[in-house]
Amino acid sequence: MATKKSENQHTDVRIGISDSHHELRIETALTSEQVLALVQDALKNETPLVITDIKNQSTIIPAKKIAFVELGDAPERRVGFTTL
Repeated sequence: MATKKSENQHTDVRIGISDSHHELRIETALTSEQVLALVQDALKNETPLVITDIKNQSTIIPAKKIAFVELGDAPERRVGFTTL
């Protein structure tokens, strides 16, 4: 049994931080194109990248600390039990 597929597609954003072994993972309601535009604007203007996730929490990353950004569709959440 799977949950009903929603019309609200989310984008999974993975951001590498320079000088750190950790990366940020953010699930946002923005489209991949919108996130890409935010990243390009932050890098171009050397301003902080601000992304709001699906829980309405904002994450602020200084543009100079962004090592990489990976965008993709958030996986569909499944609920229920299955037989193997």
